Amino acid sequence: MSEKIALLTDSTSDLGAEAIEKYGIKVLPLKVVYADRQYEDGIDITPEEVYATIDEENPKTSVPTPFEAQQMLARLRDEGFTHVLAVHISSGLSGTAEMVKMVSQDFKDLVVEVIDSRSLSMGLGYIILEAGRWLEKKMSFAQIVERARNLVDRSKVFFVVGTLEYLQRGGRIGRVSATLGEFLNVKPIISINKEGVYYTYKKIRGRRRSIDELFSIAREFIEKQKCRVAVMHGACPEEAAYLVKKVEELATVVELVTGPLGPVMGVHAGPGLLGLVICPCLD
Repeated sequence: MSEKIALLTDSTSDLGAEAIEKYGIKVLPLKVVYADRQYEDGIDITPEEVYATIDEENPKTSVPTPFEAQQMLARLRDEGFTHVLAVHISSGLSGTAEMVKMVSQDFKDLVVEVIDSRSLSMGLGYIILEAGRWLEKKMSFAQIVERARNLVDRSKVFFVVGTLEYLQRGGRIGRVSATLGEFLNVKPIISINKEGVYYTYKKIRGRRRSIDELFSIAREFIEKQKCRVAVMHGACPEEAAYLVKKVEELATVVELVTGPLGPVMGVHAGPGLLGLVICPCLD
């Protein structure tokens, strides 16, 4: 039986509409939840709207509902898909991957492979984009899954935040210490460990120095091989442009994208996040 493969991710992947359309990627939106209302991530709320009232309203986030995942998989099955590759935000930060995995067990006529990206933003965005490119090359589902898992292990994410308050408030601070550093103007460079939770990669004093060090750390990985790189930010476009300029000068960068984090990631990290995603080229 020939394989008809669908690609599924969630809204924290920060993919642009053009890429989603090009590869026919399906997206499950997470939710931004306020005391009296909720919005679908990237559909009916913008990051700017989140930041405008983030301190007064203290929004929360939630995963797509099992019913929504069920509807999505049923639609894919009805459209004739036989296989689904689902790549989701780190299970150390969200229950999305686990929920999709659980729901997929009800679909005996679909082969569903759920991959925990152990990442966020374009860290999972690039994996699903690469899967789209592999599909164009007529690779089998087994090959695509193997390669996607390889990328999970080899991709890197490094970022700094404006303040650790929002990660702490949302309970997602992981192994990053939020105590003494704030008083000493220490800006930790944060990465994600093998369990998919945040940890302090390095401590630097001062915002500009931390951004320069962020680039230096990333450059060590980028220069080892050809890479796709993303510079993502939370309401700090000038600093993102500064980083983009530095990344553009590296000969091993074959693709560079930049843009704002989506609303859900904005709630998690607050304004001031500046990050680099490094996705090695496997070909």
